[in-house]
Formats: sequence, structure tokens, C-alpha cells
Amino acid sequence: MQTSVTFKNLKPSDDLKNYIGSKLDRFDRYLDNPAEANVVFSIEKFRHITEVTIIGDRLNINGREEQEDMYSAIDIVLDKLEKQIKKSKGKQKNRRNQNRKNLDMSVLPSEIPDFDNEPDVEIMSIEYKPMSEEEAIEQMKIIENAFLVFTNAKSNRVNVLYRKNDGNYGLIQPV
Repeated sequence: MQTSVTFKNLKPSDDLKNYIGSKLDRFDRYLDNPAEANVVFSIEKFRHITEVTIIGDRLNINGREEQEDMYSAIDIVLDKLEKQIKKSKGKQKNRRNQNRKNLDMSVLPSEIPDFDNEPDVEIMSIEYKPMSEEEAIEQMKIIENAFLVFTNAKSNRVNVLYRKNDGNYGLIQPV
């Protein structure tokens, strides 16, 4: 990470530069592209202020901390920045995942499924007509199928009449 350090009301210190440089290097694992960090150390009365701005990888993150010790201010502000970077990266990842879900699948090339291990499925087209439940039961007695799909004449909804193992009939109707 490229780091520029500025000192206000404070003598330049190589120890602070090296300390902040080594601490900022841990952010490289979160950022895909090279980033730039601008660090400002300042002292106002008894307060030691550390301001850090990280720019790069579509991020612009700022952090500021005031403490009585410059090193503790550095540690606290970097913890804040780490939380912000993780939050921002999480949002970017969520947006990418949502965009992938919203893709029109008809535009993408479809994968050819492997049906070698799949059981055979018999597709049967049926024609259903309006009838009462009693008529459907009479129809079930005539045919040998395990179920009958019909439109209920009373509700005008599709119902399924099926034969149970004990010889009785069951009716499935939408709510």
C-alpha cells in the first residue's frame, strides 16, 4: 500500500511512519487492487489525533481518532477502518450475488444436465373437464389410473381425486 504521512504540530518521526506502514499492510488482504493511504498525525494541546484516508479499489474510507497516546490512536483508528472495509466489501459481494441471481438465464448458455443417473419420468398430458365430485368418483371407478384431475363444477378450480390403498378415495383441492 502506498502511504503518505503528514505531521502537524509534531516533529516527523520515522518510528511513527514505520509503525503506521506496517499496520496498513494488513489491509492489502482485503483490497484487490493497490490502494493509497493518506495519514495525518497532529497534536492539539494534550490530544494526539490520527486521521487516515484509504483510497482505492472503489473505496474511499476515512477514520479519525483522538487519544492521549499517538500509538493507541493509530491502533483504534485502524480497527475502525478495518470494520469499514469489511462492511463495504460485504456490501459489494452481496450486490454481486444479487446481480447474479437477477440475470436472465435465457441469455446464458445452458448446461446440459446429465440424465444418466436420473429415474425415467413419464410425462402424461391430460384433458380435464368440469364435473362434480360424485361424477369424478364414478369416472375413477371406470378408469384404472390412480388419480383423476378435473375441474370442480362448484368452485371452478382444478381438483385431484386419488385412489387410496384401502380402496377409498381422497380429494385434493386448492384453498
